[in-house]
Amino acid sequence: MSGAVGGGSGPRVAAYVSVGAEPGTRPLLDALRARGLRVLLPVLLADNDLDWAEYAGPAALAPAGRGLLEPVGGRLGPEAVTGAGLVLLPGLAVDRRGLRLGRGGGSYDRVLARLERAGARPVLAVLLYEHELLERVPAEPHDRPVDLALTPSGAHRLG
Repeated sequence: MSGAVGGGSGPRVAAYVSVGAEPGTRPLLDALRARGLRVLLPVLLADNDLDWAEYAGPAALAPAGRGLLEPVGGRLGPEAVTGAGLVLLPGLAVDRRGLRLGRGGGSYDRVLARLERAGARPVLAVLLYEHELLERVPAEPHDRPVDLALTPSGAHRLG
């Protein structure tokens, strides 16, 4: 995994801070950071697009709209995600084709489209519980597949 956008260098992972009943990401964020990876977290914009900021630890997260936690550091811009070697995406479910069912806001659909336009080819993974890996989820023409479902039992290749 490599890529550099917006200052600094070194491997980058784009991730998110889990909320509610989602699989917990906070220990993962800290573990990635402890291994020397730059962890980018999303900042929800007014139009539901995502900006990105570097994760600087749990004390540097602040409450944001929709019950989210966001990093308080400087913004890197929506294109920062194109420098990530791994992008972790939230989802309600994913199917064996790699199609992801999101929450309906379209934020991560925009991220996936942005990656495609930039010619970026990071590994795309969704963190799920076992029962959220399904044979089929409803799909729209704009949906783009992901590569992996990461569940408590392990990594599942999709597509």
